[in-house]
Amino acid sequence: MKKTLLSLALLAAAGSTAAQADEVKFVTNAAYPPFEFVDDNNEMQGFDIDLAKALCDVAELKCSFHNQAFDSLIPSLKFKRYHAAIAAMDITPERAEQVDFSDIYYENSAVFVAPAGQFSAIDALKDKTVGVQNGTSHQKYMQDKLEDDGLEARAYPSVQDALLDLTNGRIEAVFADTAVVGDWLAKSDGFEVVGDAVTDDNYFGTGFGIAVTKGNQALLDKLNQGLAELKANGTYDSLYGKYFPH
Repeated sequence: MKKTLLSLALLAAAGSTAAQADEVKFVTNAAYPPFEFVDDNNEMQGFDIDLAKALCDVAELKCSFHNQAFDSLIPSLKFKRYHAAIAAMDITPERAEQVDFSDIYYENSAVFVAPAGQFSAIDALKDKTVGVQNGTSHQKYMQDKLEDDGLEARAYPSVQDALLDLTNGRIEAVFADTAVVGDWLAKSDGFEVVGDAVTDDNYFGTGFGIAVTKGNQALLDKLNQGLAELKANGTYDSLYGKYFPH
């Protein structure tokens, strides 16, 4: 009888583990339109969210989506609170030491945005305060490359907070991804991109990838196979056109 009860308990535990493994928990920072944001119904939307849902469909994965601060995404994967992070995350050598990345799903660059007519080039931002999102490649790039030139990087919980301070004149510029700045400029008057796009491969330019807990090769393979299928069947192009029409 004891053996039977033990066997049933082990089967139940195994079933519970299998059920948990079948659900892929995605984490993001839903304050980065058009990649991820929360709509008026408190639902997460955006290019990354739609892409992840499409991936889950073609890979036949049950997925859930969770929202938290950007600088906590990789630590959450390392502590195995979540399985994957999709959050317009640049693939960098430093991050690749901590997590594994899917194939590139979006090629990116970064730009400075400031009030129109005030700065003719990035060099003109010397001794100015530039807003960046905390924990991002933009923050690290400024710390590594530009602080010696007098640019002060002021960290914000989200790029939207930085853009709000820019609008209200509390800072002189914001440094963020080109697509995010473009989306904001389309809705804002009196601002412009300063200088050329930045594409340093150690920070930007390599592209965005889905971060996965280190060593989870099975999930990584499913995501990469799904990305290839979405690109082959036209779903990727359809989503891209929806969020990046120009």
